[in-house]
This record gives sequence, structure tokens and C-alpha cells, in this order.
Amino acid sequence: MIDLRNIRPLSDFQRNAKAHIKRLKRTGQPEVLTVNGEAQIVVQDAASYQKLLDQLEGGTTQALLREGLAQADRGEGRPMREALEAIAAKAGIRLKR
Repeated sequence: MIDLRNIRPLSDFQRNAKAHIKRLKRTGQPEVLTVNGEAQIVVQDAASYQKLLDQLEGGTTQALLREGLAQADRGEGRPMREALEAIAAKAGIRLKR
């Protein structure tokens, strides 16, 4: 959720970029920049943005794992050896038995 105290005019950001960047790094919170009173862009420091991406990726991975487990519970899918053999055959790799 965006903190309403972090909504600023783009012109203020342009005039005081160093102060804004310092605040972004210190707080880790994004700022919404407005043009003519309407939200136009969100700015965030790089470390906080990377953390957000990592959290998103982790959530996606968890969702995929949950779906895979649900499929296994329903009896869908195939044995791992069979799947590996199919992948190896497509890649021209011979598996040891």
C-alpha cells in the first residue's frame, strides 16, 4: 500500500531530486509522482525494488509448487523416471539405469 504522505508533484522531485533519493533509500518506501494533480509514476530505490521482485518471484514459485502438489494429490502427472527419460530422449541424452 502506498503511504499518502509519499505523494509528491513531479516538479518537486525534479527540483529536489537529491533529497527525494535520500528519503527513498532511507525509508525503502516508494513515492508517487503527480503531474497536474494526477498520479503518473512511482519511483523507488533499487534495493527495495529488487526485494519486491524477489518476493514476487518467491510467491510465483510457491504457487507453482502448490499446483504441482495438488496435481500429484489428484493422481495427475507421471513418474519422475518416465519424465526424465522423455526429457533425455528429446535432448539426445542416454540415461544410466
